Amino acid sequence: MSKPRIEEWTQLRALAFLAIVMQHSIAEYIYRADIEQADSIMLTMVYHLTRFGTPTFVFLSAVLLFYNYGEYSGKMNYFKFIRKRFGDVYVPFLCWTFIYWLYVHVFSPSFWQKGGQDWGSLPKELVIPQNGYQLWFINMIMQFYIFFPIMAAIYRGVRGRLHSLSERTRSRSVFAIIACTGLFYFILLYLSYHQMGPWAEALGRPWSDLLQYRSYSFLMYGFYFVIGAVCAANVEKWRTWCTKLLPWSGLVFLGMYIRLGSDVLRGSGEVVNLNISTYLKPATFIIIIAQMLLLYGLLIMMQSRNKTFLRLLSWIGRYSFGGYLVHALVIYIIGNFTRPLELGGSHLRFTLLTFMLTVSASLGISCMLSRMPGSRWIVGAKKRSLQRKVSEKSDYRSKSRVFS
Repeated sequence: MSKPRIEEWTQLRALAFLAIVMQHSIAEYIYRADIEQADSIMLTMVYHLTRFGTPTFVFLSAVLLFYNYGEYSGKMNYFKFIRKRFGDVYVPFLCWTFIYWLYVHVFSPSFWQKGGQDWGSLPKELVIPQNGYQLWFINMIMQFYIFFPIMAAIYRGVRGRLHSLSERTRSRSVFAIIACTGLFYFILLYLSYHQMGPWAEALGRPWSDLLQYRSYSFLMYGFYFVIGAVCAANVEKWRTWCTKLLPWSGLVFLGMYIRLGSDVLRGSGEVVNLNISTYLKPATFIIIIAQMLLLYGLLIMMQSRNKTFLRLLSWIGRYSFGGYLVHALVIYIIGNFTRPLELGGSHLRFTLLTFMLTVSASLGISCMLSRMPGSRWIVGAKKRSLQRKVSEKSDYRSKSRVFS
């Protein structure tokens, strides 16, 4: 039997999508030569409100897989599992990789000067996407799908051990798992941010390439998979934790928000360097976790209040995957019109305008494509019916209780 739909996951996906579009809209303007300092500072401040975007997609990918497949005790049909992910996720990646490559090269004079002989760059896009710069996420998450059956076996083993414990011991054990994996992940990020760069220069291939492109590895986002598994194991308990932690997650987020903004402004020269707050920076990891818990808790508290806003988020979330695939192309098109303009003093306004236009156009295109034949190969699988929701009377909570 299909499990009930968890509506806040769709809403959280919508917020993550909006954050990613804002990040890329900011990147379109913040590095322009005519930008004024006031706009640079404001865009940096907005940027650090959006750092949760991609890691939240990772978290939600893990949540959905563990929720739907983690409890399955029979032998998983690995070929069928991978085939479904390949069709729903990787085929759209192939499609949009070609579209981005074609778009960039059609508008590149050098391509035509060479008689269209630059086809050799297309295979590179399948490994390290540059034209569709957001598509790196698909390659990374496909690694998680490939190894998921192993993770699911570990997940079931841990659940089995926790099931025999008392409720209090169960909760403490889960907290210990989160704390230990979080500590190891923090150390990994510290090494990545401060040490692995020099290591890559000192080592020969292929190790230097692996370290140089470490942000493309699913291992560098491992902690988000862990907390995704914890959330999937007991949704109600996760909701309770997030709401109880709201004051603390808010304070941590505020403190790290000030810290990251200060780091970027002090570490930048005449041009702001947003790479200072990369996803693989320990301080960025802390603000992401705090903001993710904060937003989850706020969504839970809003479920019985602002229905109109939540319905909007649910609609955005349903079409967010297609919107994610297409949004960089929309920004490219908008950039063709804005780049020749002198925008001194107006970069913040144009960023916000670009964000709104990109969100509207991307979701509109995604919605339109999802209604066409063969939409699965372009914007992914069609979303399940919204009629299956978790209600206060759902018996799933009693069936899914792993820790209390």
